Amino acid sequence: MGVEIKESAVSDEEFAEMKQFVSDYLVASVENERDGGRMRWYPWHSAEYRFNHTLNVVDLATEIADREGADIDVVRVAALFHDIAKLEAEQERHADEGARVAREYLATHGDYPQSFVDQVTQSIREHSYQGPLSDVSLETRCLIEGDILDKVGANGTVLMLLRMGYESRTHMDAGEMIDRVLERGRDAARRVESDAAEGIAHQRLKRVKWFREWLGEEIPGLEGRSDDDES
Repeated sequence: MGVEIKESAVSDEEFAEMKQFVSDYLVASVENERDGGRMRWYPWHSAEYRFNHTLNVVDLATEIADREGADIDVVRVAALFHDIAKLEAEQERHADEGARVAREYLATHGDYPQSFVDQVTQSIREHSYQGPLSDVSLETRCLIEGDILDKVGANGTVLMLLRMGYESRTHMDAGEMIDRVLERGRDAARRVESDAAEGIAHQRLKRVKWFREWLGEEIPGLEGRSDDDES
């Protein structure tokens, strides 16, 4: 279980200030790029989308942390800052850069214990880890699981359909695209370890499967296939 650090509790007012800082930072990251911002070649890779993803991860990771007994303050603050550098740093560097920004913010906007700051920045730094989740702290695992789960389910389906429009695909490709969301969801269900995250993953998979089945019934000759016999 995570170490509870009662003296490091983050108030609602402090967390609201952090959210505003992250939102403003993402907007500035895009405005400061001459080419419109790194990763802007897909419409949803904007400051607005990235902040919405961040809030989704905050909610998911906090729910998992609460059910798994992790330090909720560490998890929700790490989730809030985990992608703050996503629009200005290269993919392989964004976690380290995000940890740096979070450390600077926490050092200058409150009297947070060093142990709290270290846990938060460690989770941010490790949130892109691709190995077994048993290798990381409980708080980092909650963050990684929340980050994974936001990409599946109804939200992941909508993003994939938006990608179809950007790539000038027709509705006949929808089956293939939704199958990708299903596969991503199955990968997520296999990777997460906590009971809380597994439950969320399977719930979201059901939603995508239902949508895929309805789509197949209404569009004859749909590309792709629906693996109804798979969990």
